[in-house]
Amino acid sequence: MSEPRLLPVVDGAPRVRRDAVRNRTALLEACERLVERCGLDGVTMDAVAAEAGVGKGTVFRRFGSREGLMAAMLDHTETEWQASVISGPPPLGPGAPPWDRLLAFGHSRIEMTLLHADLIRHAGRAGMRSYAAYSFAAMHVRYLLTELGVSGDLPLLATALMAPLEASVLDQQVRVEGIDVERVYHGWVDLARRVVANPPRIGA
Repeated sequence: MSEPRLLPVVDGAPRVRRDAVRNRTALLEACERLVERCGLDGVTMDAVAAEAGVGKGTVFRRFGSREGLMAAMLDHTETEWQASVISGPPPLGPGAPPWDRLLAFGHSRIEMTLLHADLIRHAGRAGMRSYAAYSFAAMHVRYLLTELGVSGDLPLLATALMAPLEASVLDQQVRVEGIDVERVYHGWVDLARRVVANPPRIGA
């Protein structure tokens, strides 16, 4: 099984012109600046338009709604994460042993999901991870399990490893139940060890 390639995170998105990509990037960068200054509650379509120096209609045409804008920001962070898996530095990127890469995967997903938990909530239904985004992560985990010599139903084993890293689960554990993030991570490592059965005693 080969390592997954970078995938678009928005299902069925049409190929857009280069200038449209630049405009979209400029709007997302304006949104990011607003988040840094005002927090997510201060981000409105009017504010983004003013920050980017465009009309409000441009923002609505590009993203459809405020939830669509929040979802686009999530897509942007997901694309950056995919790139770090494919060509970033180890252990998340290539060059590290598969067990170390699997641990880095779990740690980075927990970190990124909690970092963007508020953004996911603001994106509402549009903030649900697309099939393409989920497929990339699933293929990556399956690839690492294959490299580790794991036998069994790899698609279901990969799903078992990914489920505890979803926003709804982490939000319940960390924000509602008050479980320490390090405890969550070490619990995930314990699950990974059980799936892999005999992982190397490094990087844990």
